[in-house]
Amino acid sequence: MFHVFAALIGLYVIGRFVPSLPVTAGWKWAAAFIILLVSQYHLLNRFLFGGMASPEVPFSILVFGGWLFGAFLLLAGLLLLKDLASLLLLVFRHTGLLSSGFHLGYRTTLGLGVAALLLSAIGVWQAVRIPDVHRIDVTVNRLPAGLDGLRLVQLTDLHASRLFQAPWIRAVADKTNALDPDLIVITGDLVDGTTANRAPDVAPLSDLKARLGVFAVTGNHEYYSNYRNWMKAFESLGLRILKNEHVVLNDKGQSLVLAGVTDRVAANFGLPAPNIGQALSGAPEDAPVILLAHQPKGSAAYAESGVDLQLSGHTHGGQILGIHWITQMANDGYVSGLYGIGNMQLYVSNGTGLWSGFPVRLGKPSEITEIVLHAPSK
Repeated sequence: MFHVFAALIGLYVIGRFVPSLPVTAGWKWAAAFIILLVSQYHLLNRFLFGGMASPEVPFSILVFGGWLFGAFLLLAGLLLLKDLASLLLLVFRHTGLLSSGFHLGYRTTLGLGVAALLLSAIGVWQAVRIPDVHRIDVTVNRLPAGLDGLRLVQLTDLHASRLFQAPWIRAVADKTNALDPDLIVITGDLVDGTTANRAPDVAPLSDLKARLGVFAVTGNHEYYSNYRNWMKAFESLGLRILKNEHVVLNDKGQSLVLAGVTDRVAANFGLPAPNIGQALSGAPEDAPVILLAHQPKGSAAYAESGVDLQLSGHTHGGQILGIHWITQMANDGYVSGLYGIGNMQLYVSNGTGLWSGFPVRLGKPSEITEIVLHAPSK
């Protein structure tokens, strides 16, 4: 269905863009074929290069393909805006609010094509660069005064692949360690691809160091990539994966509960679905609870279960400013940043990496998130 939808977008782009090209009919047919081919970028990856989730092609080809596919989607959006603007101009002309001589012609259409290519190039560069550190301060309702100032680093959506290989992962790990955090957490989607192909790329994660430990939860992509093999591989890297369970961290004579749930797609693979009751079973009632959950969807239920701070990813921040509203609607209204849900704080990271199938960021930068916890003021 995804490929059919992409083909329909391709036909729309062809119909609204190709006739405006100042070239002969033969070149227009060639342009139409290229656009339709680009629209099926993921179908080609699926059948020719090992799959949609993690095509096994060189980095340069992934960047080039991502640039073309990004430009294709951006052009579709720009053409839609142009058509809506043209419709408004038509209404204004009929009502006499605008002179009949003003219209959006073929030069505008060609300009949109150039703009889409340039914006996609900028977006790909923004997506693949080493993320900056994004620091936030969060007040946690039940945090004891003795733990005020506790610093943790959240990584999420690393999506280790041929796009984000070992040198990139190592740079992220080094930048994280340089912050000297008390705790490091990874909120899912660590990998795309099999352990045979990706194990060398995720190996630098074994160098992550934090005084209170390094913990992670699964994201939906772990289940697409042979979950059981990856659980063994993560364990060998020293990552503690929290699967509907918690640990009690003791620091400065105070306790902090760190819990983690599985991803919402787990049940589709015959594996345990997220279960907050199981995750918090036996946890000390008076200790603050930090929950790791890959997807922000369903956060209201976690707030009702006594969680003080939830850390999530999955959305990639919506990747493109404006389009992020669609992602927000698909995730219970949560897409990027800090939200208050009852007595719980929810932080949704823009993501450290992203899926190689759409490697474009515009106005939604990737991040290594440094979170400083504060006790409520009295």
